[in-house]
Amino acid sequence: MKRTQNTRNKPGGKRKKKREIKEQSQCRFCRAKTKYVDYKDLDVLEKLLTHRGKIFSRKRSGNCAGCQRKVQLAIKRARFIGLLPFTS
Repeated sequence: MKRTQNTRNKPGGKRKKKREIKEQSQCRFCRAKTKYVDYKDLDVLEKLLTHRGKIFSRKRSGNCAGCQRKVQLAIKRARFIGLLPFTS
């Protein structure tokens, strides 16, 4: 049996280079050194919600655990007052 050479296994074959994404070492609130996430700051809070009104996860939003809890409390306060929707 005769084997054909595959371009993937050749030393000179072209391969796609993987892009490395630099991850942030701190969340946006820790970088800004905010101690309190304001429930009236709707521009910031709306970036952390989906279009359906659900809160983004820590992995998706990039927040640390402590800041995610502060954001969650601020969103719930804003929903209770009526500044943000529960669902849409």
